[in-house]
Amino acid sequence: MFRSTLLATIASPVLAQQAPPTTIQPTQIPPSQAAPATTGAQSTPVAPVAAAVPLPRLTDEQARQLVAIIEAGRIEHGLRHDAAAAKVTATDNDTLVRAALDYARAVRTGRLAEADFKEDWGLRPQYWDPLPSFADAVAKNGLARWARALPPPYSGYDGLKDGLKAYRAIETAGGWPRLAAGPDLVVGAKGPRVRALRQRLAVEDSQVERMGDTFDGELKAAVQRAQRRFGLNPAGTVSTQTLAALNVSAADRVAQIMANMERWRWIPRELDKNRIQVNIAAALVTVFEGDQPIMSMKGVTGRPGDQTPMLQSSIHSVVLNPPWNVPTGIAARELFPKGAGYLKANGFRVIGEGPNKRLQQQAGPLSALGRYKFDFDNPYAVYLHDTPAQAKFASFDRLASHGCVRLEKPADLARLLLRGSAQWTPEAIDAQIASGKTTRAQLPTPATVYLLYWTAFASANGTMNFRADPYSWDGELAAKIEKRSQIQAAAPAMAD
Repeated sequence: MFRSTLLATIASPVLAQQAPPTTIQPTQIPPSQAAPATTGAQSTPVAPVAAAVPLPRLTDEQARQLVAIIEAGRIEHGLRHDAAAAKVTATDNDTLVRAALDYARAVRTGRLAEADFKEDWGLRPQYWDPLPSFADAVAKNGLARWARALPPPYSGYDGLKDGLKAYRAIETAGGWPRLAAGPDLVVGAKGPRVRALRQRLAVEDSQVERMGDTFDGELKAAVQRAQRRFGLNPAGTVSTQTLAALNVSAADRVAQIMANMERWRWIPRELDKNRIQVNIAAALVTVFEGDQPIMSMKGVTGRPGDQTPMLQSSIHSVVLNPPWNVPTGIAARELFPKGAGYLKANGFRVIGEGPNKRLQQQAGPLSALGRYKFDFDNPYAVYLHDTPAQAKFASFDRLASHGCVRLEKPADLARLLLRGSAQWTPEAIDAQIASGKTTRAQLPTPATVYLLYWTAFASANGTMNFRADPYSWDGELAAKIEKRSQIQAAAPAMAD
């Protein structure tokens, strides 16, 4: 229900890579590799203490090969939007090597420095030193193989990389025409706005016939395909939301893909095979077992202003019939003003007096947490939970919570996570729920949970899908990536 303010202030570590011209000192954590003091189940990485390692000497051919790898990779992996800015300016061996090490870190674990991370971006990369593998690649003349191993090893990342190439080509070719505002476009409509709609859709959808100014059944099907790609109601009518999605520029779609590629780099190189993934932006929850999706459901995630944070943690237990200890801010803003009659009718009781008084909603059918609460350690006081308010699950826009994630099928998830427990059989769970008594059911095996923010992703056939950016994180992140890349390009001998 609620995301609290993270009180701990994270101090930026001392800059690394400030070594003499021919050596590198991998004894400190570069700011771009540091993690926050608390990120749920994640721990703060500690860089290994090592002696100074000489920078490898490149042959002329290796230097040429490395320049080509970096310049192409900065574009392919979304580190620079402008191809001209991706050029390597190094003029000597050590500067080129440091540029390669910086490039490797950026592709492997992300472009950002610690100061660039927002408080809500609690999922952050672990420290990684690129020098040992790079030196080995130089010694074995295997730079190409080394570069191929850098990106996140996930099909989701690969799909975005292919999508980035396609949308860069669209941007270079001039993008697409902006559609003018006007009445909703439906089957039977005619005129220049329909012709413009055909031309716009045809840029992304090869099945669309560009010519013609009549909105027919074929065009309706194309609009529905676009609406599904945007996560909108596929009604086939072009109204305000569909028009807004179609009018996002190709350049902005490139930046959106770049931002999502960056977030993939913050994820551990190996995801737990048994896990729960929440796509915050799409408000979707997927359960994986053995790395295969076995359950999917709608969620309700944080509304803008009450963002659901990105994080990784573990669920150890399920609270059956949970009471709701109302956060002070919510109580003061939304509940106390409704008066004592409302509070009593909805099962709230006031605990304490004066400025320290607080609210607790008793367990039961009226509880905002429903019958199930899935706890996991995190500094934001968020969790997954049931809800008595089911209407929102029928909506395509499901960002409405105070930061926690409401679940469409909490009972199914509880049974799945408690499967294998000798105590908590399905019958025992049902009996406990029916009793109305609060209890905590321990999971036989903890379940890893990832709260992720995906606004761009490729489907199995390679088609790019986009979602709205409700928290405005995409543009902010893409700008930070570009800025950090510019800083590094201006001072290649220094780490971020």
